[in-house]
Parts: sequence; structure tokens; C-alpha cells
Amino acid sequence: MSSPRRRTRLRPTDLLRLGMIGPRTRKTRSALSAFGICLGIAAVIAVTGISASNQAHLLARLDQLGSNLITVSPGKDSQQQLVPLPPTAEKMLARVAPVQQVTATGATKAEIYRNDLVPKQQTGGISVLAARLNLLDVLHATVRSGQWLDKAAENLPVTVLGDQTAQRLGVTAPGERVWLGGQPYVVRGILAPNDLAPELGTAALVGWPQAKAQLGADDSAATVYLRAHPERVPDVQAVAAATANPAGPSMVAVSRPSDLLVARGEAKGALTGLVLSLAAVALLVGGVGIANTMVVGVMERRGEIGLRRALGARGGQIAVQFLLEAVLMGFIGGIGGLVLGSLAVYGYALAQGWPVSVPFYTIVAGPSVSVLVAAVAGIYPALRAAGASPTDALRSA
Repeated sequence: MSSPRRRTRLRPTDLLRLGMIGPRTRKTRSALSAFGICLGIAAVIAVTGISASNQAHLLARLDQLGSNLITVSPGKDSQQQLVPLPPTAEKMLARVAPVQQVTATGATKAEIYRNDLVPKQQTGGISVLAARLNLLDVLHATVRSGQWLDKAAENLPVTVLGDQTAQRLGVTAPGERVWLGGQPYVVRGILAPNDLAPELGTAALVGWPQAKAQLGADDSAATVYLRAHPERVPDVQAVAAATANPAGPSMVAVSRPSDLLVARGEAKGALTGLVLSLAAVALLVGGVGIANTMVVGVMERRGEIGLRRALGARGGQIAVQFLLEAVLMGFIGGIGGLVLGSLAVYGYALAQGWPVSVPFYTIVAGPSVSVLVAAVAGIYPALRAAGASPTDALRSA
């Protein structure tokens, strides 16, 4: 009695070598098929990367303009009288977790004039404010001419004028003197116009220690400016009043986040659907190219298939061989597309002066999608190869 026929088994390394037969023997055709997948993945990476870089640039610009800026100032009581902020308001607001930067200006009792000969009643609507050293950083303001206050200057009789203040006083350049608080002050700088805090345009700013020592200021902030994490601006706004004045949150005025915050949300949620659709079409074309290459390969290699079947190879092993060939071409195309797309994003973003941003999910999904597309495209040719009978394949070879 004859012994039962032993079923042949192939180790994974053997299957991998068999899967490399097609790409090694038909290099040009396999390379062109992989290139189709490469273009599709590169299109996906480039589209998402350039879109993300553009979005990052736009969001940074919106944040710079003030989409995450909140202003806290004294509110009114039941008698419609302004209620000063507690001296601890600035420090308490700085402790709120999503708050990134805090600065403040403080009121003084001083008046400013061009010189001591100007009548006292001609104040010109100019306010003299104590200022923190980081005021310009938080407000993204700039000095048009001269210099801003530093640790040395904040203790000296020097001032920085708003642009309108300088115009009203007739000050044209730093170094000139003005009459402030009953004594001469040297103009250290003149601010450029700032849309985020237009009130600074009609102010004269003095270092806080100098304002406390000579101009009647105290530790209470007249206005607190804070920048919060862009995603947490509404949360910070909701707790700002109670944080600044726990005893009377209703007597604190908190600015509504700018309409720029709405624009920021819309920009972040914008989708590049049309371009992504084009990238999907490119992937589909690449998959069709791989399927076509595999079908033609099955027809050309019928002799090889018949011989392997006659030597004992099972249909499933033949199917796995051709499926591996498709997957390898997809993987090679995916890696190539990832590299090509990333280079395109880097080059374009660098040329535009944008921050380079390639979403991590596209880096992971690019090669994965290419392998998946190639596997789907290779199923039919693999099944066709597995279904070929040894006699028919050898006869037609």
C-alpha cells in the first residue's frame, strides 16, 4: 500500500525569495508599476504636508495677531463705578494652567506735557501708565524708534511714548525731554501702532518701580494682558474673572476672544478634499498598474507555474508568491513616495518661508496604504495563478 503523499511546506524565507523572482526578472515593468504607487503616495504626502505647513503658518499668523489674547480690566459695580483689580490679579492669572504669558499696565496719577510751560488743563488725552518689561513681547508690539524699557531704565526717569502721544507732544525722536509728573523725563523710544492694544498709542509708559516711587502707582494692574493656549482660550476666558477677583468676579471685565479665534478654528478645520481626491485617484491608478503587471506576469509565467505545480507546489503557495510580489512592489513604491513627498513638502515650505509640517499619520499611513492597495490589486492575479492546472500551464508554455 503506497504511503500518503507528503504535502510540501515553504518557510517564510523561501516565500520571500519566491516573491522576489518577479521584481528581479522583470525590473523595468516592476519599477514602472512601483513608480505608479510611488506617485500616488508622494501626492498624498505632498498634499497633506503642504496643507499642514500652510495651516501651521496661518495659525501662527493668527495667533500673532491676537486670536489667543485676553484682556482683563476693572469692571463696574452696581453704582456703575469702576472697581480696581486686586493687587494679586496678575499673579493669580499667571497660575492658570493654559495661560502662556501675562503682562500688565498700571495707572498713575501723573500728567505729561511737552514742557513745564504748557497749561495744566491741556493734557491732550494722554495717560501715563506703569508698564511691565515684557509688555511688548506679549502684545507683539514693536518700537518704531529708540529702545524699550529694560531693567536699568525701569528705575530711571525715562519714558516710552505711544505713536499718537509723540505726535500730540511734538516729539520726533528719542532723546528729547518731556515734562512728566512735575519733572523732566527723557524719551527713550516711540512705539509703532499696535492693533491689539490701541490704547497704548495715546499713553506714556514708565517702568513700574519708577512709577511707584515717583508717580503714585501701586501694585494693582489697570489692565492685564494674557495669552492662552490657542485651544484653551474659551476655558481661560470662563475662569479669568473669578481668578482675578474671587470676591467679586462680576466686577471684572474680560474681553471676548477676537473674531480671529473663529477664523483660526475655521482655518484649522479646513479640508483639502479636492486635492486629496486627486491623490486617491493617483493611488488607484498605481494599483491598476500593479494589477495589470501581475496579470501579464501570470500569463507570461504559465510554464513556471505549471512546473512548480507538477513538482508539488500547492495553489495556495503559488497565490502567496504572486501576492508577495505585488506587496513588495507596493512597499517599495510606498517608501519611495514617502521620501519624494517629504522632499516636496520641505522644498515648498522652505521656499515659502513656512514651518515644515508633515503629519505623523501620513508618514505611517503612506507605506501602509501602498501595501494595502498593492495587496488588493494582487489578489485577482494571485488567485488566477493559483487556479492554473499543471497540465494546462505546461501545455501553453
